Amino acid sequence: MRVGVVWAVSTLTMLALAGVLPDFRLQSEDGDSVTQVGLTAAWGAGAFGLLSALVWPLLVRALLLVPALVLGLLVFFLNGSLLLMALSLIPADRAEAAPETAVVVAAAMSAVASATSTALAVRDDGAYRRRLYRLADRRRRRRGPGAPGSAEPPPGLLFLQLDGVGHEVLRDAAGRGLMPTVAGWLEHSHRIAPWRTDWSSQTGASQLGILHGSTFDVPAFRWYEKDTGEVVVCNRPTSAAELQRRAVARTGDGGLLTLDGASRGNLFSGGADQLALVLSVSARRGRANRSRAGYFAYFSDPANAVRTALSFTAEVGREIGQAVRARLRGAGPRVSRGGLYPLIRAFATVVERDVVVAAVIGDLLAGRAAIYADLVAYDEVAHHSGPRGRDTDQVLARLDRSLALISRVAEHAPRAYRIVLLSDHGQSPGETFLGRYGLTLKDLVRAGCGLPVSRRAGRTRSGAEARAAVLAALHRPVEAGEEAHPRPGPDPVVLASGNLAVISFPDLPGRATRARIERAHPALLPTLADHPGVGFLLVDGEVLGPGGATARLSEPGAAEALLAPFGPGAAEAVRRTDSFPHVPDVMVNSAYDPRTGEVHAFEEQIGSHGGLGGEQGHPFLMWPTALSEPDPHLVGAEAVHHVLRRWLREADGPQVPLGTAGARGTKGADGAERVGGDIRDTGEGSTVTAPARRNLSFRRGPRAG
Repeated sequence: MRVGVVWAVSTLTMLALAGVLPDFRLQSEDGDSVTQVGLTAAWGAGAFGLLSALVWPLLVRALLLVPALVLGLLVFFLNGSLLLMALSLIPADRAEAAPETAVVVAAAMSAVASATSTALAVRDDGAYRRRLYRLADRRRRRRGPGAPGSAEPPPGLLFLQLDGVGHEVLRDAAGRGLMPTVAGWLEHSHRIAPWRTDWSSQTGASQLGILHGSTFDVPAFRWYEKDTGEVVVCNRPTSAAELQRRAVARTGDGGLLTLDGASRGNLFSGGADQLALVLSVSARRGRANRSRAGYFAYFSDPANAVRTALSFTAEVGREIGQAVRARLRGAGPRVSRGGLYPLIRAFATVVERDVVVAAVIGDLLAGRAAIYADLVAYDEVAHHSGPRGRDTDQVLARLDRSLALISRVAEHAPRAYRIVLLSDHGQSPGETFLGRYGLTLKDLVRAGCGLPVSRRAGRTRSGAEARAAVLAALHRPVEAGEEAHPRPGPDPVVLASGNLAVISFPDLPGRATRARIERAHPALLPTLADHPGVGFLLVDGEVLGPGGATARLSEPGAAEALLAPFGPGAAEAVRRTDSFPHVPDVMVNSAYDPRTGEVHAFEEQIGSHGGLGGEQGHPFLMWPTALSEPDPHLVGAEAVHHVLRRWLREADGPQVPLGTAGARGTKGADGAERVGGDIRDTGEGSTVTAPARRNLSFRRGPRAG
């Protein structure tokens, strides 16, 4: 009955479009009766529906290596081609359409048919559930009755990262009814706790630690490495691939997702085979670097592209309207929201969300053991609208609807799933450094070095993850030229990472000592340390504060006293960063007001993260009560990684170490000691020895990098 209704609605849509569009006809040149025109429309609508169901999936599979955004645009032209094929099947050449008109007609018919089918399915919960059961049962039958894995599989784990959502923001949204799904989980099945980031409170460091077990030598979102002469940027594909390679080499392990895992919308792969919108592999070419399941799950229905295009357009209009209202109200603080930003925001809140959610649904129905997905919508909007307000409330509500959809699908998956929510960092509000003081940090550094400063203050471009995802989807480099490879010379390299900035002197080899910096630029350090927008500096193992305050990190208690306003653990976080091989010559953390929670971003962001101060350093971890309790005082993304590892072991999902099986006495990122190829857990969890390994399914881990 549903098929008949959709067919009838599609027929009426085709008739209406034929009456409106001049280059689209459904009758012969001599004219036809109303009945004949109706039959022609029904024939065309039926042929188009059959071609969409039978031919379209094959076309998408053949085009999965095409970049994501290009494939999304190509959908419209391929859909128009299918319509032209359908019209050519109508007898007596009664139907004809111009190619450009066919694209419009196909898009409209796909949207109407999809909306009609969805509306009917929503009203028929039984049909929806039966369809999911059929999909799950089909996959079980493919394994065969005696195939490995045909028995009831252990529970899978689904990790959903709400990028940039702090602990207090999530609790507040659930309490105010903005996120009823999250509120229901907290009331009946889940618990929540905050955790504390390292000094570099940003996705690059946190997600590398969560997925690969190491945040070592990641001092900021972007920094300059003197040994290579390159700027490392966490959201540049080549940099992400290198950081992942270093983490794998350091831990000796492929990542959290090496056994039947899927990575969706992340900066790093986590060792997963199934990938979609993963930045660290986006610069590569070849079939092995594209997730067939991920893109196929989304584009196999041509109506998805139509729905996403309509939602994309609506989101662009919503952003423009919100920006205009903020300007008319004189709301502050405020940053520029023009140029390409409305398109970048729409990509993060619509395109990336739709593809990632569709990929996760495909993973659930495929019964994958471990899935990690990042939803970046809130983080992108909060950068330009602030962490709290009407704009971000709307985004949180839409994210909750995505969680509800994923949860409903998980109920019909071929295995039970435990859903873990978490975030990589929070966001701290505050006026930008440029907005408050009328100059950028780079201008201040150049003035302190006695170098010429432009009379017109320039803006520091935001490095939000969504912009990089757009460029990666188009196979375009995030940064190139002088920004990636600064020219050698006396000019300092100044790079911003939220309210954290780094300064390097390319002409000074190695890490510059304080004495050497003061000889070369006597006024620089006092100029920075005494500026009201600067909280503290890190220079050669020493913390410099306002008014000449200094504290050696090696002196017990000195740094703790100086950094006390930045919260517990601040001194330890700075001390750890100081030990990194690529720590910059000078690190600058903005001022922080504990009363208001405000910081001053060195980028154009009124909601920022990247350094110390406020809610940016307090993300959350939310887990089902069926899992064991984590440590109540989790510090650092590496600690979160260990917890997720433990939960995978509890779900009978051992991970595969990357190291050589014969290596003895080595330890992986999960704290397990590997002796002669066996895994002996030295912490929480069971021992897996050679005899037990016969009952487990192991495979070769991915190659480093």
